[in-house]
Amino acid sequence: MPLIIVRNDITKMSVDAIVNAAKESLLGGDGVDGCIHRAAGPELLRECRTLGGCRTGEAKLTGAYRLPCRYVIHTVGPVWNGGKYGEREQLASCYRSSLALAKEHGCETVAFPLISSGVFGYPKDQALRVAVDTISEFLAENDMTVYIVIFDRAAYQIGNKLFADIAAYIDDHYMDTHTNLRRERARRKDVAESRMLTACEDAPMAASGLDEALAHLDAGFSETLLKLIDRSGKKDAEVYKKANVDRKLFSKIRNNPDYKPSKPTAVAFAIALELNLDETRDLIARAGYALGPSSKFDVIIEYFITRRDYDIFRINEALFAFDQSLLGA
Repeated sequence: MPLIIVRNDITKMSVDAIVNAAKESLLGGDGVDGCIHRAAGPELLRECRTLGGCRTGEAKLTGAYRLPCRYVIHTVGPVWNGGKYGEREQLASCYRSSLALAKEHGCETVAFPLISSGVFGYPKDQALRVAVDTISEFLAENDMTVYIVIFDRAAYQIGNKLFADIAAYIDDHYMDTHTNLRRERARRKDVAESRMLTACEDAPMAASGLDEALAHLDAGFSETLLKLIDRSGKKDAEVYKKANVDRKLFSKIRNNPDYKPSKPTAVAFAIALELNLDETRDLIARAGYALGPSSKFDVIIEYFITRRDYDIFRINEALFAFDQSLLGA
C-alpha cells in the first residue's frame, strides 16, 4: 500500500520496477515504449531480443540498465476496438501479470503508465478505471506501493460524466478566496477588535479558566479514530488499507496519542470508515482541520460524502483531475 496517481516522466521514477507498455515484439516502438528504450540504452533492446516477444495481457521482466530502477516489466495491452472484444479483461490481465512478476521479484514499489491509452486507442477514463480497479484489488491482499504515472496534464482530460458533475458542483459550492476580499478583511478586523475587548474584560479570570479548559480536553485524533474503528467492527488492516494508508503510518497514529496526520490522511480515514459529513468534520477537527467552501479539495470531498460514495480510489481520480492532493498517500 498505497496506490498513488502522479504526474511525472516514468523513466525518472526511482522505484523497484517500472512497467513498459510494449508491442508484442518487445523491440521498442513509439510513446512510452520508445521513451523507456531510449532512456535504458541499447542493452535493454539486446535483452528483449532474447525473450521471443510477449502476448497481449501477459508480461515479461528484464533488467533496467541506465534507468533509475531495478527492473523493467514489459506488458502488451489490447488495441481498442470499441470494447466488445475482451479489451477490458485483457487490460486488467496486463496489470495482474505485471504485479505478479513484481511480487515474485521482491519489488516494493512499482510504477505503471496508463497502458493502452496512447496509440492503442483505449479511452483514457476507461483505461484509468481498469487500472485503479485491478491495482486496488491486488493491494487489498498485498503490501506494495504502486504508482500510476501520467506524463502531462494534456494526457489526462476531464471528460467523463463524473468529472463534469463534480465541476458543476464546484461551481455551485466553491467560494473563490479572492471574492469579496475587502469585505472579508473588514470582517476579520471587527472580529479581532471584539476579541481584544473581551480579553481585556475577562483578564482576571483567564488563568483559572485556561487551567480548567486544559483539564477537560476532548479526545485527540488518534484516540477518536481507534474508537471509531472499534465501533465499526472492522480490523485495523481493513481500515488503513481502505484509507490508502500504509501500515507504518497507521502504527505511528495508533502508538502516539498526540500524532497529527496530514489533512488528506485524516480525511482518508473518514472515507474508509464511511462517516457522514458531520462525523467527518468532527474527526478531522481533532487533528486541527476543517471543511469549507473556499477549498476545492474540501468541496470535492463533500461532493462524495453527501452522495455516500466512499470509493477512495474513485475520489482520488477526481482529486487528481482537479489538481488537488490525493487521499491517504
